[in-house]
Amino acid sequence: MAILIPVALGLVGVLLWLRKIGSREPGLPPGPPTVPLLGNLHMLPTEFAHYKFTEWARQYGGFYSLKVGPGTVIVLTDAAAVKELMDKRSATTIDRPPMHLADVVTGGLNMVFARYTENWRTLRRTSHAILTPQASARHLPIQQAEATQLLHDILRRPQSFYTDIRRYSNSVILSVLYGRRAPRYETLETTAFFKVQHEWELVLEPGATPPIDMIPLLKYVPERWAKWKRDCARTRKAQRAVYFGLLEESEERLRRGEENGSYMEEILTRQQEFGMDREITGYLGGVLIEGGSDTTSSYLQSLILALVAYPEVQKKAHEEIDRVVGGHRMPTLDDLADMPYIRAMILENHRFRPVAPLMIPHMTLASEEYKGYIIPKGATIFVNAWGIFHDPDLYDDPESFNPDRYLLTENGTKPGVDGSDLRPNFAFGVGRRVCPGIHLAHNSININAMNLVWAFNFAPDTDAGGNPIKPDTWDYLKGVLTAPCPYKCAISPRTAEKAEIIEREFLEAADTFSKFEVGLSPEDQAFVVQSRAHGH
Repeated sequence: MAILIPVALGLVGVLLWLRKIGSREPGLPPGPPTVPLLGNLHMLPTEFAHYKFTEWARQYGGFYSLKVGPGTVIVLTDAAAVKELMDKRSATTIDRPPMHLADVVTGGLNMVFARYTENWRTLRRTSHAILTPQASARHLPIQQAEATQLLHDILRRPQSFYTDIRRYSNSVILSVLYGRRAPRYETLETTAFFKVQHEWELVLEPGATPPIDMIPLLKYVPERWAKWKRDCARTRKAQRAVYFGLLEESEERLRRGEENGSYMEEILTRQQEFGMDREITGYLGGVLIEGGSDTTSSYLQSLILALVAYPEVQKKAHEEIDRVVGGHRMPTLDDLADMPYIRAMILENHRFRPVAPLMIPHMTLASEEYKGYIIPKGATIFVNAWGIFHDPDLYDDPESFNPDRYLLTENGTKPGVDGSDLRPNFAFGVGRRVCPGIHLAHNSININAMNLVWAFNFAPDTDAGGNPIKPDTWDYLKGVLTAPCPYKCAISPRTAEKAEIIEREFLEAADTFSKFEVGLSPEDQAFVVQSRAHGH
């Protein structure tokens, strides 16, 4: 009997301790009610998490907490909190939460997901050294040539615009990074990249795989019962084939003395100075292709969808570009300064459909206090860009695509509302994790937004009876980064003269393209010859 009392007391102690797991500790910001052990784990959405996180923000405020087992998640849906915690206190909020899946696939060398380590600092330093505004300006000729081909592709095959946009963004980043372009969407590297990128995003989507970081025991489940392990192994193999295949080509070119001014040649030449080994170099190239291909194409696909859905916006954009550029030449980046409405449209598209609605989660390296609440060390922080951009207290009718809001106030907020905590490049990330390719991305977005509006009319697709089909601006792909699901629309050149200018400019871009047309497959070579012969 005497033995039973301490055992019983011990059991009671364990039960009380277990009951505390999952409950919100004193000092944490408020949030949805928790249950023992799980906390809020059972309530977490498995797809499109930004909608649920936004719903909770409207209920619990722009700074609330979730409990995921013993772990703490802080969700920021308040621009002032983001500015204070993520930008001003970035030394504390710079880390990433452990992502076992990302480590399994990339060995911890994907700069976006990497923890705050020496490897991350090396990757970041190197990317900043090569992606400066000056270096980005040096690559403008190939960006402009590729943007001209995008117009030409859409002119020829308007129904393929969705994949033509993907080809554009992928070819630009391949040219700039590896000095080799993708003349068509079916180019081997491009299709291989988009296939593996889709698999990679599915692995990473919040809620799509078991919470291995919260419940580390799951790491030991045998592969035959763990689909995620098989998915990770397949993704790793496919990713490495693409990234290291491209790296090898650059190394070969350097060996033969056939440089063409690409970023990867610079990195390989300055490898020791940057402190890079081959493994890190391969993954730096990979993460920059990811950043450059997926985000720019998603942005442009959303922009066209918005122009189809909001014809009055398209009309205003057409009027402005006709007034500034006219019909006898294509727009240039210098024209943008004279086009306030187009600049507003570019900003509104970032707000309306942000490419990364929850950004990538951060983690605290030390505990922080904010507004009387504690953010513990090791807490995961989500920046809910979607919730901020769609906040009815900040924006008039946030669910509408309305560039005029950016003509009324600098950050598009309601007149009289203080929007100073927002910044124009907010969609590109926060703190020291802001996208390093931002200058390259701005150039791509600006050139193409102007070109597309200058060149084409975008109208809804029609049914068998010739009636317009209402475009669905909510039909988006799942994943950490989102893009509209493939959709159809009617695209036509605005004038015959503009169609001729596009043909002419495309042929004149051949010289710019030629130095990047290395290592092309016979099919790609045939395509290049045929597309240019067609224009003569």
